[in-house]
Amino acid sequence: MSDLLKNIDARTRLAGTNKLEILLFTLGTDQRTGKRETFGINVFKVREVMRTPKITAAPEMPDTVEGMVSLRGVLVPVVDLARYVAVAADTPRDIMIVTEYNGHTQGFLVEAVDTILRLDWSQMRVPPDMLTANMGGLVTAVTELPDGRLVMLLDVEKVLSETTRYDDSHMFKDIKPISDGGKHTVLFADDSSVARKQISQTLDMLGVPYISTINGRKAWDELKMLASQADAAGHRVCDVISLILTDVEMPEMDGYILTRHIKSDPRFEGVPVVMHSSLSGMSNQQLGKSVGVDEYVAKFEPQRLAETLRRLISRHAAMLAGK
Repeated sequence: MSDLLKNIDARTRLAGTNKLEILLFTLGTDQRTGKRETFGINVFKVREVMRTPKITAAPEMPDTVEGMVSLRGVLVPVVDLARYVAVAADTPRDIMIVTEYNGHTQGFLVEAVDTILRLDWSQMRVPPDMLTANMGGLVTAVTELPDGRLVMLLDVEKVLSETTRYDDSHMFKDIKPISDGGKHTVLFADDSSVARKQISQTLDMLGVPYISTINGRKAWDELKMLASQADAAGHRVCDVISLILTDVEMPEMDGYILTRHIKSDPRFEGVPVVMHSSLSGMSNQQLGKSVGVDEYVAKFEPQRLAETLRRLISRHAAMLAGK
C-alpha cells in the first residue's frame, strides 16, 4: 500500500496548475441503502496507508473515535469514518489512512483504498445543498467518475474539529480591534465551513467587515463584480477591498489560480493577497510566492492570522493615504 504514496515531488508539482490528486476509499456497504459510497481525500494530507494496527481504547473519547495507536512513539487518535458519517456498514475496517497536516496527525479507519486519481480542480463541484445537509457539511466537493461513481471529497478539518472536541475560544481572547477596522473590507475564500467560521471570528474580533465565499471561482466572480462596480463609480478596487484571503485547496478553482488571476489583473493593483492553508510546508509557501501572494499563514492560528491581517491592512491604509 505504501506504493500508492510514492513520487512526492511529482505531486507537489501539481500545485499551481489547478490540479490535485485524491486517494479514493470506501467505508463499506451501507445496510440501509445497499450502496457502497466512494470518498476521497487530498493526497497532500495523507502521510501513509497501512493495515490497522492494534488500537488501544481511551476513556472519554467521542463515540466515533475508536481509540489511540502508537506510530513511531507518537499517540495518534483513530476515527472510525463509517461511524462518523453514519454509514451502517458491517464490513471490517482493516485499513487505516494516516493524515498529517498543520501539525495534527490522526488515523481514519476505512474498508478499502482504491487508487489515486489525478483531476483538475475545475472537475470538482460544490456539493448540492441536499448532499451537504445529509452529510452534515462533511463533504467539500464532489466529482463524477467515467464509470458513473460519485466521489465525495472529505473535509479533514471538520472531522478533526468535531472528533477532538477542541475548545479554541482561548485562541481569540487577546485579539484587539483595529482602530479604524470598520473602514476596511476583507474578501476571503475557503471551502471548509470550520475554516470559514474561524476566519469570520478573527475578523469579527478585529472589527473588520468581510465578504465570505466558498471557493476560488466564487471569489473571482465576486471580485470581478466589485471591480465593475468600482469602475462605474469612479473608484479603484483597492478603495473597496483592503485585503484578499484565500485557501489553497478549493473546488472549481484553487487558491494558486485565483491569486494568479488577481495579480495579473491591473484593476486589483494595491490589494494584498494572503494565502491561508493547512498545507503549510515550504514547497507550498514557495509556490504561493511564485504566483504573487504577499504572505502565507497556516490555518488554525487565529493570533498569527490576526497579526498578519492587522499589519497588512495598516500598510494598505497608509498606501491609500499617501496617494
